[in-house]
Amino acid sequence: MKISPHWLREFAPIEAEDRQIAEDLSRVGLAVEEISGQGPNTVFEMEIGTNRPDAMNHYGIAREAAAMYAVALKPLADAAGPSQGPSREPSPPAPFHIEIADSEGCARYTAQLIHDVRIHPSPASIAERLALVEQRPINNAADASNYTLWEMGHPTHAFDLDLLEGQKIIVRHAQAGEVLKTLDGVERKLSPEDLIIADQNKPVGLAGVMGGYDTMITGKTRNILVESAWFDPVAVRKTAKRHGMHTDASHRFERGADYAATPVACRLVGERIIQSGGGELLTTIDAVARELDQAPVVLRISQVQRLLGTKLATHEIISILSRLGFELVPEPVASPEFSVRIPSWRLDVEREIDLIEEIARLHGYDNFPNTLPSFRGVVVEDARATKDRKLRSVLLSLGYNEAVSFSFVSHEEAETFSSTPVIEIANPMSEEASLMRSSLVPGMLNMLAYNLNRGTENVRLFEIGDVYQAADGSTEEKGAICLGATVMALAEGMPEGDVLDKSKRPSGVDIFRSLKGDVENLLGLFEHRCLRFDLRTPDYYDPQRSARALLDEELVAQFGRLHPQIAGERKLRQDVFIAELAADRLYRHGLREVSYRSLPKFPRVERDFSFLFPDPVSFEQIRNAVKAIGLGVLQSFEPVEIFRGHAIRRGQYSILLRAKFQSWDRTLREEEVGEYSLAIVKALETLGGVQRA
Repeated sequence: MKISPHWLREFAPIEAEDRQIAEDLSRVGLAVEEISGQGPNTVFEMEIGTNRPDAMNHYGIAREAAAMYAVALKPLADAAGPSQGPSREPSPPAPFHIEIADSEGCARYTAQLIHDVRIHPSPASIAERLALVEQRPINNAADASNYTLWEMGHPTHAFDLDLLEGQKIIVRHAQAGEVLKTLDGVERKLSPEDLIIADQNKPVGLAGVMGGYDTMITGKTRNILVESAWFDPVAVRKTAKRHGMHTDASHRFERGADYAATPVACRLVGERIIQSGGGELLTTIDAVARELDQAPVVLRISQVQRLLGTKLATHEIISILSRLGFELVPEPVASPEFSVRIPSWRLDVEREIDLIEEIARLHGYDNFPNTLPSFRGVVVEDARATKDRKLRSVLLSLGYNEAVSFSFVSHEEAETFSSTPVIEIANPMSEEASLMRSSLVPGMLNMLAYNLNRGTENVRLFEIGDVYQAADGSTEEKGAICLGATVMALAEGMPEGDVLDKSKRPSGVDIFRSLKGDVENLLGLFEHRCLRFDLRTPDYYDPQRSARALLDEELVAQFGRLHPQIAGERKLRQDVFIAELAADRLYRHGLREVSYRSLPKFPRVERDFSFLFPDPVSFEQIRNAVKAIGLGVLQSFEPVEIFRGHAIRRGQYSILLRAKFQSWDRTLREEEVGEYSLAIVKALETLGGVQRA
């Protein structure tokens, strides 16, 4: 949002320089991101939070600045200055009626009827101000409405009164089949859920979003109706979303307009139209369908001091809140308490803690002394936090960088990457973010794609977060860990790989093993009796380059290469590998305690075994068959190389296996090793293997 400090000074006599004002506003939570221009043409580019619609205008920022510098704030009602219109008495009120058919959607509707106006370009003072905040001048009537919007933040609209049929305005829901051509020239088919402004016979505007084309102000207009209303934020948001529209008016109404501002905004627009185009005010109609009044909030001085950690004087607390527009009424109790009446423009203040936050930011966060909290007892760290920290440390040492993705996914992503019941968001930001994530994979793939699309090819990322799923009418939140890496990153970490020469790069199997090694490193941090792998991975993995990890026969991880079809659909510039770990299951295991064991004093003996196996026999089966023998001196049993083709028949593969024997209390004899080797050969032959000569 663009704000002119020169404009601010019309409401508050601020002596500070523009840059100082920018710094001070940023300190109280109204961030000035950029300053452009010089002198009267200086403009602040401000970032205003969605919970502060009251500050999305010059008067709202001036109110904050006046409270900050403790100077008087000029009443908004005086902003238009003395009227320059005709001095004759107003004519008798015209027989015009306002009907609010939906009191929930429209609580208040204020209108002014102005006759005998001349439509022409706005005065230079108005046009220049609008240009300063990048608004295009249109004519004196439209510009009066736009100027008032940027001045005080309340949207208004001007209708050509002669084009309104039946001397009546009705605020109602649209009827099925009704059509409205909006000011942007688009014909829109209305829904019965749309809140509209209508005359006796037809729609003339989308309430809180945009006026109608057929009743707009033109050079022929002579009589005007100025509209200023309060519309329900949810109703405006749904209508704007349904029609794919986002306007300056809807932006403010969706966040909550000031109920008390409607007559003030209407009068300011009317006065500016009369000043620039002549005419006379016939009448003002203020139709109130229901009262909106925020309940007062009790503020305890003791609670202020407890939460802020310092003893602010009561008079300073009263001064801060009063300058911001809050009214404090002492409660008849022994301890200092106040009933605080909330101003109509501060819809974000609902609780005592909200008032305490206002006190803290105006007092200045940097003015609170640095103190340590009092403490008695011992620090007990959450078990999950301890395991998170350990995993994070290992992943960083493996070359992964921590990343954080959005907690929302689309229906398509949920269907692709998860089989658990999903949680719908009641009011999603978009269709692409309409569900709570049930997997970290979509976010990880988006982050990998973001890096690849910007020329970063060696990417290793990890995320530790939560996933969500529906369960028995409620929701479940579970911890999860996800790793993601590009082929280039995994290949670069392998000493035999040459990432520059494609012909010398490691194979897909080698890269998969690299990722598998990372997963084993993580699982090795936890106590367990056995760790085994199988190949039953979800469809979004490449079935030839993926596996699952079972820790004590419980599934804790799945990992591998992303299926090429899905990689193609997401337009990934490289093959990527991902790994998912179920933290809730993994964390049921305690962290493995590191223990020291001296090196053995006796030599190790190695034996190689070359076997032919049918393709269906996996190394997991081979290792389990050897493990079942129960050789206490067998320290390791690993594959060295696998070979297919040439002399090896189709449907078979040749594997070279290496066994390492070692005793901790004696030197092994040759005949003992021979017996162990024979037992291994028999076990492998029982599995269907044929020993090669």
